[in-house]
Amino acid sequence: MVVINYIMSLGASVMMPIIFTVFGIILGLGVSKSLRAGISVGIGFVGLSVITKLLADNLGPAVNKMVSLYGLNLKTLDIGWPAAAAVAYGTEVGAIVIPLGLLVNIIMLLTRTTNTVNIDLWNYWHFAFVGSIVSIATDSFLWGLFAVVVTVAVTLIGADRSQEKMEAFYGEDLKGISIPQAFCVGFIPFAIVTDWIMERIPGLNKVDLDAKKMQEKFGIIGEPLFLGVIVGVVLGLIAQYSVAEMLTLGITMAAVMVLIPKITGQFIEGLNPISKRSQELIGSKLKGGRKINIGMTPALVIGHPVTLVCSLLLVPIILFLSVIIPGNRFLPLASLSGLIYIFPLVLPYTKGNVLRSLITGILTLVTGVLFATSLSTIFTKAVQMVDGALIPKGTESVASIDFAASPFSWIVYQMTANIGIVGAVILAVLVIAFALFNRKKIVEEAHSQETTASKLA
Repeated sequence: MVVINYIMSLGASVMMPIIFTVFGIILGLGVSKSLRAGISVGIGFVGLSVITKLLADNLGPAVNKMVSLYGLNLKTLDIGWPAAAAVAYGTEVGAIVIPLGLLVNIIMLLTRTTNTVNIDLWNYWHFAFVGSIVSIATDSFLWGLFAVVVTVAVTLIGADRSQEKMEAFYGEDLKGISIPQAFCVGFIPFAIVTDWIMERIPGLNKVDLDAKKMQEKFGIIGEPLFLGVIVGVVLGLIAQYSVAEMLTLGITMAAVMVLIPKITGQFIEGLNPISKRSQELIGSKLKGGRKINIGMTPALVIGHPVTLVCSLLLVPIILFLSVIIPGNRFLPLASLSGLIYIFPLVLPYTKGNVLRSLITGILTLVTGVLFATSLSTIFTKAVQMVDGALIPKGTESVASIDFAASPFSWIVYQMTANIGIVGAVILAVLVIAFALFNRKKIVEEAHSQETTASKLA
């Protein structure tokens, strides 16, 4: 435990290279190849951190200026995901979340209720966050563990069910990779519902605009880098910036649109050898033609042009909606640079359609700010217990988009902390039902693969 906690304290840019290097060696990839893969992943995390900071440092002042100019202040302050991560790992539940999460993963692999091996250990903090706020609200370590197990299980199932669509959408580079990140998985139902409804609306169902078609139809105007300039200039205009400040913000947004895809390529370069070796080794050890997916970080795919375009467009939209949504007290500020993480598992279901993806993003954030408002009391209490210095003086309550605006957090918290035994029973029944459904699909897929292989032979 001491070793795990120490490695976690090093941060993702150091922790994940160590994990992938060790994992590669265990898989028999060799020391040099494993080390190269691990360092490449580390470079990807450093690059992503730099670009995210660039985005936050330039977007933050513009948003703060808008808040001041138009009186957008709401009572619940957005203190960003770092505070949520601090809460997650700052409790007894958080201290054991990695071994617990791995244990649940192993049990589900052995029972064929998942096909995903989740090695994205950094994002286990999402599981820890839910468990931590539940344990604090109920004053029960066991309730916290229950919340973790539920969140881990549903996340793995969601990663399995979305894997085929994800692989088909993002391409061969992600063959055999799934995304078991709770924040991303939680928005899959929104994408499915949005896509289903829009497919049945005359006129809108004919709008088929993805990144490539945008560029073909509008030329340079349809390119993500140009849209970055436009959105940056518009935000600067709303914030009453000078012409120089507007142009600077526009060019910075364009730089983000160009650089993030290049950084995600660095991730793929590092992860590909380990992913392929994992597939070869694990596949050869399992019977019945079973396909095993390697659970990786969503950072692999956040560079998609539609993700970047929709994320930037959502900034002014959610600032406006936050003020007029009845019952909302939460104004996203510090979390805005993380909006890109809404879309990794949305795009495979909307097929990269810009309009459908944007509407899905709007729906997730409309409900998300209400979830964050609902959880702000327990979030504030948790932050005060773990590190009260994270809350500025005079602040009534705090929250963040990631992970307090997630349907996962809200549902599991309400069912356990507020409803109690009855809610826990309902959650347990649902998780078992989902697991059995997933097992049925896994068996069917394995049988189909066996049949195909025998025909080819």
